[in-house]
Amino acid sequence: MALSCSRLCSRLSLTRLSGLSTSRITNGFYVQDVSCQSRLPLCRHYTSSKVRRGIGRYVSSRLQWANAKYEGFLKGDFPRFFLLYHTFVEGFKVLFQDARDVKRIKTKMLVNGVKFHNLQYREMEKLRQFRRDLIKAIPLVVISIPPFANYLVFLLMYFFPRQLLIPHFWTPRQQLEFRRLYHSYRTQHHQPVLRELEYASHQIKNSHLQGLLKNLCTKVQSGGNPKVSEVLAVKSLFSGAPLAINTMSNNQMRHISALLFLTPRLPGFLIGRRLNSHALELFQLDRALSRLGPHQLSESELRQACYVRGMNADSLGTNQSREWLSQWLQVSSALKESEVSLLLHCIVLLSANYPSAPSHR
Repeated sequence: MALSCSRLCSRLSLTRLSGLSTSRITNGFYVQDVSCQSRLPLCRHYTSSKVRRGIGRYVSSRLQWANAKYEGFLKGDFPRFFLLYHTFVEGFKVLFQDARDVKRIKTKMLVNGVKFHNLQYREMEKLRQFRRDLIKAIPLVVISIPPFANYLVFLLMYFFPRQLLIPHFWTPRQQLEFRRLYHSYRTQHHQPVLRELEYASHQIKNSHLQGLLKNLCTKVQSGGNPKVSEVLAVKSLFSGAPLAINTMSNNQMRHISALLFLTPRLPGFLIGRRLNSHALELFQLDRALSRLGPHQLSESELRQACYVRGMNADSLGTNQSREWLSQWLQVSSALKESEVSLLLHCIVLLSANYPSAPSHR
């Protein structure tokens, strides 16, 4: 009896250790594999998630391999198309990053109650540029909505990149070329702005200030660069008639709109409102840039800051660009909001002849 009991106990122990038995009755006893059944769902879950991760890594690696082979094929056999393809891919990456940055800034403004003029310079510039890019991109998106219209859109984008694409999708060569072309359009309005400014000087009753403004116009028209002190000497004239934004002639407003790449084909009161809005935005950007310090800007940021204010810095050295931007900020920091009309005229006064003639502060 003792022998049979010990034999049965040893059999049960071996069965539990080996985990080979299933739920069944053996020799009158109920034997169940507890360890395997209790761990089976966990094993299945762990195994399936591990398999999914493995499949995901495999698919991702194969896609990366196929993309690398495709890019290598384009680069070797179609180098021009590869440049276009690479520019588009990188452009979309930058665009999506800009969209995330704008969302973060907007959330910060909404949650924390931060006003636009209290933002940091780079945040202000990001919002300003993204808004302009979005306005330009909307017509292209609308055209691409009908079925199969995307093929037409792609052709239009290929043949008219300057008119249809935002700078994210321009090649480095196109950026230089288009910026130079746009700046040449802007310089065509330098002399008309100076002529209108000189014509407006005849309406100024203060003979001393009238003489200072005429001398300033004559100096720029003859190829000279005015001093900061010469520009600031007439700043009070730009807070009232006839040089404040809401009192300027329609011709003057249209020429200044072209300096900011705004359409001049609008009624005068709408042009005035847009000019005032852009002038105040530029004024606030200058305040934020002064807080940051121009020396904190990278070379690309420095060129962009100069370009927004009327100077194409692609042909200038870094030191010349910083010097010009410092002069601009000296003028801007001495102005009041009511005198922002002078800031718009400085697009011509400070940049028309720089750096062809010596400039002194």
